Amino acid sequence: MDIATLFGLIFGVACIAYGIFSGGEISSFVHAGSIAVTLGGGLAATIISFPLADTIKAFKALPLAFKPYRADPFQTIQLLVELSQKARREGLLALESAQENIKDDYLKKALELVVDGIEAEMVKTSMQFEIDSMVVRHSTVQAYWKTMATQFPAWGMIGTLMGLINLLRSMDDPSAIGPAMSLAIVTTFYGSVLANFICNPIATKLQGASAEEIRMREMIMEGILSIQSGENPRLMEHKLKTFLSPDQKLQYESMIMKEKEVGPERGVEPLQG
Repeated sequence: MDIATLFGLIFGVACIAYGIFSGGEISSFVHAGSIAVTLGGGLAATIISFPLADTIKAFKALPLAFKPYRADPFQTIQLLVELSQKARREGLLALESAQENIKDDYLKKALELVVDGIEAEMVKTSMQFEIDSMVVRHSTVQAYWKTMATQFPAWGMIGTLMGLINLLRSMDDPSAIGPAMSLAIVTTFYGSVLANFICNPIATKLQGASAEEIRMREMIMEGILSIQSGENPRLMEHKLKTFLSPDQKLQYESMIMKEKEVGPERGVEPLQG
């Protein structure tokens, strides 16, 4: 599990619990009808807004908020450099044997196109289409959670209005005004918590994971095109390092220096799918 997500959940729940118990009691914040209106209404409105298939995809993507996409850019660069060196020594057809040890489907399919002798422009177009299709899929899932984040506060307000209607009906009993007002407001509380503590963070987390995956695929595409054009592996490695952050570049250079000092084989593991 992603440590930041786990820490945020624990810290957020602790802050909410402290706020509840420091000024009241838990029973004041629990009301089945309010939960049904806010949670059920917001979820129902979101389901109506999207095809059923998108609802299924959105909830299937939920685990990625706790274990987001993580690829090793160092390992990817090293693998591409090794493939480039192999292609320069033995020719592009030699890459066919290397495909068996690659688990990343995107890279594997790109190598197949190169080995089959497809023109560079067509290879680039095909790889870009793959990225564009992925962006559309990811954007739909992110939009689903963002829509839910807008629906929950709205339905919390609807619940508040329903509570106020019931409150006005009991104005002749002063002792019932306080509890009725509390129940009217608690739905707004539910809506705000669901939107700002659950849905918006999930959408942001998924957006970050998507951006990272796009960056990795663009780096792979650049590497594959360099291999196909017969570019010098060291020049290609320099180009691929531009996809790294300044800190990552320092880490990568440090790792390469240690490998040169120790002198082991690179032993790059296959990319994970």
